Amino acid sequence: MKARDVMTRKVWTTTLDAPVRKAVQTMIARKVSALPVVDGKGRLVGIVSEGDLLRRSEIGTEWRAKWWSRLLGDVHDDARRYVKSKGGHVGDVMTRRVISVTPTTDILEVIELLEDSGIKRVPVVEGGKLVGIVSRQDILRSMGRARVKRRAKVSDLALRERLQTKLNAQSWSAGLFVNFVVEKGRVELFGLVDSPDQRDAIRVLAENTPGVRSVKDVLAVSTRTLAYA
Repeated sequence: MKARDVMTRKVWTTTLDAPVRKAVQTMIARKVSALPVVDGKGRLVGIVSEGDLLRRSEIGTEWRAKWWSRLLGDVHDDARRYVKSKGGHVGDVMTRRVISVTPTTDILEVIELLEDSGIKRVPVVEGGKLVGIVSRQDILRSMGRARVKRRAKVSDLALRERLQTKLNAQSWSAGLFVNFVVEKGRVELFGLVDSPDQRDAIRVLAENTPGVRSVKDVLAVSTRTLAYA
């Protein structure tokens, strides 16, 4: 799946010289948490988000320099903060360094960007121009549209082997012994694990294996591990 498969194509934008108040009104009216900033040719030049607007003089939350910052602080940082708090145009408050992706960026890479950067959305750019945006909501919507896989018909012996192979491939399963008892697609889990997290992971692994109709967890957690928890 690529960014183009989940992105929102109709994107509300703003411009460098747009009044901050108008940008805020657009965000509220359109129920979006950020607006990409474009120039006259539709090229992405920045983004203004809720985070850019928290420190504003209109609501008395602007940056206030401490007395010692005048001695130890960076005067250039203070100047930038002053503009961001009191500037009247979007260009004064927006974030200029924008993380973006292309329509063909793999969705996994998009998710990793969102997680690593701590952002809620990422613009999609093609040929320098904004063509869409991928937000966390867009990714959730794609999950809601995903088709549920049909249960595959497989013998109990083959299903048991499939479960064991999947378990052996997991980084967290080293040293574990789990017995999968399979009867007509119904799986019972027996064995001893080192933690409740491993027990939950094995249950989820079984539930997500094609051919499994139900899962009964009879796994035991090592009392030695629990004693040190």
